[in-house]
Amino acid sequence: MSQLRATKPGLLVCVAICIFIFLYLRNPTPEEPGEEPTYPAVVECGFHPDELCSALFEGKEVAPQIAKFCKNPHGSEILAHLHRPGNCSRISQELHFITRPLSAEEGTFPLAYIITIHKELAMFVQLLRAIYVPQNVYCIHVDEKAPKKYKTAVQSLVNCFENIFISSTREKMAYSGFRRLQADINCMKDLVHSKFQWNYVINLCGQDFPIKTNKEIIHYIRSKWNDKNITPGVIQPPNIKSKTSQSHPEFTPEEDIYVSPNEGFKDEPPHNLTIYFGSAYYVLTRKFVEFVLTDTRAKDMLRWSKDIHGPERHYWVTLNRLKGRYVQDACVYGPGDLPWIIQSPSLFANQFDSTEPLVVSCLERWHRLKVLGQAEVPVEPHWHFQRESHFNMKLNR
Repeated sequence: MSQLRATKPGLLVCVAICIFIFLYLRNPTPEEPGEEPTYPAVVECGFHPDELCSALFEGKEVAPQIAKFCKNPHGSEILAHLHRPGNCSRISQELHFITRPLSAEEGTFPLAYIITIHKELAMFVQLLRAIYVPQNVYCIHVDEKAPKKYKTAVQSLVNCFENIFISSTREKMAYSGFRRLQADINCMKDLVHSKFQWNYVINLCGQDFPIKTNKEIIHYIRSKWNDKNITPGVIQPPNIKSKTSQSHPEFTPEEDIYVSPNEGFKDEPPHNLTIYFGSAYYVLTRKFVEFVLTDTRAKDMLRWSKDIHGPERHYWVTLNRLKGRYVQDACVYGPGDLPWIIQSPSLFANQFDSTEPLVVSCLERWHRLKVLGQAEVPVEPHWHFQRESHFNMKLNR
């Protein structure tokens, strides 16, 4: 058994790292989307970024301290590419998107992705180009309350790829809760009606990053979960039963007030369903997605879930049971976490943000080298990131 997602849980001071089998651990704090952050000026450290990334992956003690002063400028470079006028061919090459299937096996096993975003534009691009291959299909849910400039930049990028599209129906403040759940379902409706074929769908947020390559993800699914869903969870523990047995306030973006749809205790779950508790993240078969969108039990469960706490952590795992443990807080990864991340058996890691841009950039370089090392077709020059020679030598000793 192996995880879907590696996270760094924290109890206020983030003092421990826990690995949970089959469990995504994520509880982002909702915050108002804003304009893209200003990246710090680069401090010339002489060997940045190749040697510094190598030192971080090797766990050298001094490396995280140096990383605090050597800020990575890649976020600003990505934004510059997006905002500079040009054709799609230039954008695809300058942003290093992979433009052909890297093996026959991958070409015949397409995946679908749902990515919900509302901020961190550069980080979203880094995630997208890490998981992008032309045989897959990608539905992007851009939060309705995201700034106009942000939406325009995402749309410009998406327009350059036939197999990437923005969800036709968008939710406001879809960071967690029922709107987070509804955002995924909106994308699922678009995916099943798209012209693209796919076998499984994986959902992510814009602050995730892959640890495994597309080929490795396919091998994991085929070897352990062929024709099955990956929805980690357990029967709802007694200490959180109140989250589903009582009506919880619901935020109304239009009015900016909290309202309670129902007073007091809720009705029992529909169809006598046993409620399970697990992860908001999943790998689902296409057949199961079609069941979610059409089955009466699934529709009734969705309606019942509108005013419970954290429905996205109950919905998928409960429905999957028709055919752990929990830690609430999560810390942002720092440079010192890189050696642990790349040794994790998980498919993805959460969470990252722009306050530690070097972490994602180093991880991205490591991931791309692994992807290209597994390629069974000639590698195009623009698939490489710049200045990889020293980094490549270190990683392939």
